[in-house]
Amino acid sequence: MFKTNYKNEVVEIRGHKIGLDESKLIKIPIDRLPTGTLIEIPVYVFNGKEAGPTVLLQGGLHGDEVNSIELIRRMLIDKSYKIYRGCVIVVPLLNVFGFLNLSRDMHGKDVNRSFPGSKKGSLASRMAYYLMKELVLNVDFGIDFHTGGEQRCNYPQVRYTPQDNRAKALATLFNAPFMFGSKLIPKSFRNECFKNNIPILVFEGGESLRLNPISIEKGINGTLNILRYFNMINKDVNITTATKSIQISKRKWVRANIAGLFSSTIKNGEKVQKGQVLGLIMDTYGETNFKVKAPHDGYVIAVNNFPIINMGDALFHIGS
Repeated sequence: MFKTNYKNEVVEIRGHKIGLDESKLIKIPIDRLPTGTLIEIPVYVFNGKEAGPTVLLQGGLHGDEVNSIELIRRMLIDKSYKIYRGCVIVVPLLNVFGFLNLSRDMHGKDVNRSFPGSKKGSLASRMAYYLMKELVLNVDFGIDFHTGGEQRCNYPQVRYTPQDNRAKALATLFNAPFMFGSKLIPKSFRNECFKNNIPILVFEGGESLRLNPISIEKGINGTLNILRYFNMINKDVNITTATKSIQISKRKWVRANIAGLFSSTIKNGEKVQKGQVLGLIMDTYGETNFKVKAPHDGYVIAVNNFPIINMGDALFHIGS
């Protein structure tokens, strides 16, 4: 299923050549702030002694998803990227501008809806263009790390393109608590990679602007599972044992029928039964107390942590 004639003897990025058994930090200039301060994207390249797959590990495509950035940072600090075979290209923080502004977007545009991008387009479009041209077309497959947004906390999960058998195989190897196929979104990073025959896993864990220890742990373990499978790292690397990933086939958001103050009564990731009370919606004066119930059996794969909700707001993501 995965090719064996790997060609990572020399990896070239922005004129920098990284041969076998070499590592390098490349800083790619992107733009300047209005003050003139240069903004660069650090890219780490770890090339092993032997030929093998070239893997992209990417965080911070959305600038407010700090959990994805911290996950990669911890692996760098822990020297988990001692690569013996193949090559790992690491981008801890792609959307520097969004990160500085505590924003998902880059100057008002979502980079993950800007692919394939343009060399002369908006900053988000140019970012997408150079990501594909300079980095992604060098790789065999990749993992794109994300979090939930708008106070929605995703329990650790991997999403893959249903039409891509290699992506599903990688998701199985990753072994997150939950895995499921997810439709391609036009102009997204995963969609553009699929067009170029590059399998991409999307790891989702935690929520925007917060660190989530469980998601960081599961994300690191899953990444190391894949690297160890391809003999890219030492087999003695400690990986926390996990139960087999649960395959989700159907997903549905439970939404608020009334507005008010919302409080969850179950834990994220928990198995629930039809009719079970998941949370309560109360008015600010204590006159109403509306019970939110599970519409069917399944697992809670995401929870809205924001206490003030309106009618129709998404509260729980239930997968079965």
